[in-house]
Amino acid sequence: MVPTACHIQWTTVADTVFEQWGSRKWQMEDFKGRVEVPEEKLRSGDCSLIIQDVQIGDAGRYESFMVVDGVRSTKTKVFLQGVKLSVFDHKSHRSQAPGEDLVLDLHTSHSVRVIFQDRNSSESSDLWMRGDENSPRLEKHPLKEQLTIKNLRRSDEGTYKVLDERGLAVSTVQLSVEDSSTALKVHQSMEKEITTDDAAKSSCSALLILSCLVMSFKFTNVL
Repeated sequence: MVPTACHIQWTTVADTVFEQWGSRKWQMEDFKGRVEVPEEKLRSGDCSLIIQDVQIGDAGRYESFMVVDGVRSTKTKVFLQGVKLSVFDHKSHRSQAPGEDLVLDLHTSHSVRVIFQDRNSSESSDLWMRGDENSPRLEKHPLKEQLTIKNLRRSDEGTYKVLDERGLAVSTVQLSVEDSSTALKVHQSMEKEITTDDAAKSSCSALLILSCLVMSFKFTNVL
């Protein structure tokens, strides 16, 4: 069993992300409200760090320590485990017909901006910023993290990027606007590619999940 007042730390290379000493807890500002070590698991020796609403900027190496009393009232940090977390942005290809609506997933409340790059241009322009009012063709869902572009035109073809507060890409959507028959053929072709590439895509998904969940281990009382 782990003492109730055990002192644990989770750190990155540069900062302390989470620290708990008995009932006292501290979270780094960037992780405020997103990280925790469940009390019931900690009592049984499991100091897993749970990161909710994972962001692109969370990628990196995390290390856990137990802080124990040393001689002459000094503190000693005992290394427990290191975990490397990889976070991938969402990527997709969409093909839709003129007049249809495109629903862009923002994925998280930390997404603050959407930029658009025309397929025939090398420059991007702002399409939407969090806090913007809805327009006849652009509407943010009142509850869900979704942005709808209505009544698609051929001029809407191009690349849409959803960015977070740091300017990092949360998702990238490449859109083609074709007539219905062409769009169906493209969709079927994309489905075939996805089927044949399932193993590789599943591996990538599993890696992300394991990277988040593998922060789980047991330690004994070293006092």
